[in-house]
Amino acid sequence: MTRSRNPLPQLSGGLFLNDAGLETDIIFNRGVDIREFAAHTLLPDHTGRDVLSNYFREMLSLADKSDAGFILDCPTWKAHMHWAGDLAASEDEIRQANIDSVAFAAGLRNEFSANKQPIVLNALIGPQGDAYAPEASVAAAEAEKYHAQQIGWLAETEVDMVTALTFTQADEAIGAVRAAKKVGLPIVVSFTVETNGTLPTGQSLGSAIQQVDAATVNGAVYFMINCAHPDHFSTVIDDAPWVRRIHGLRCNASRLSHAELDECEVLDDGNPVELAKQYAGLKKRMPWLNVFGGCCGSDLRHITEIAKVMSADREL
Repeated sequence: MTRSRNPLPQLSGGLFLNDAGLETDIIFNRGVDIREFAAHTLLPDHTGRDVLSNYFREMLSLADKSDAGFILDCPTWKAHMHWAGDLAASEDEIRQANIDSVAFAAGLRNEFSANKQPIVLNALIGPQGDAYAPEASVAAAEAEKYHAQQIGWLAETEVDMVTALTFTQADEAIGAVRAAKKVGLPIVVSFTVETNGTLPTGQSLGSAIQQVDAATVNGAVYFMINCAHPDHFSTVIDDAPWVRRIHGLRCNASRLSHAELDECEVLDDGNPVELAKQYAGLKKRMPWLNVFGGCCGSDLRHITEIAKVMSADREL
């Protein structure tokens, strides 16, 4: 399948699915531990690789049945140097993990090359710290220098785009966007919010999006919201121009706060049908939304229900 880096096919509209809460699904539903919550560590192990492959195969099959495109994530969210110590990995090993993760996802894209709609190869970039509770503020210049390393590695592969996933600070997002622009790699910024709809720093979602756009000359191709339940942010969605910059959702199945999820020893998978209805409600308010996946607690059931309501909306 040809590279979709420029232009990205989802920018032309149409329904695109993302996957679900990969880590929580694999750990709680499939019974496979993920070392340090870093999905790329599954790849060298035969059992882990098979579980990861089957997880994505189910999602890719659903996308085809739904006549939807698919944003296929490379498991690179924690494949950057902030986590090297916890993973007991060298810089060369972290770099190779990015390369191997892209090759893994590219192999799946080739396997599903008969899908009727595009499959976009997307590498994930996680924040420089805890996505639930950032330990310290990160200045834009520092973030640009830091994220340029992983983004540089990824730019040399066949990825179509990168997503700064579960970012908690506008300044760090600015740095990541600047780093991606320098190497010509399209980047999406996906912020996480707390139960009151603000970023963990206390900044409003609208202010954060406007700050990133102003500092990067609208450098992100679009924004997303992830790792939050629709109840946590639906009240901050209004008719302001910044809302039109949001084109995708990857919501938690659970209504629990991040602090509560951190302490949770069982999976809160919410209600897939209810979650899909909430997606439909947000789509009605934001008709330009066209990328839909899940986050913590969600799995194939949730994405299936979301695909149903979005396919029905498309037929109206």
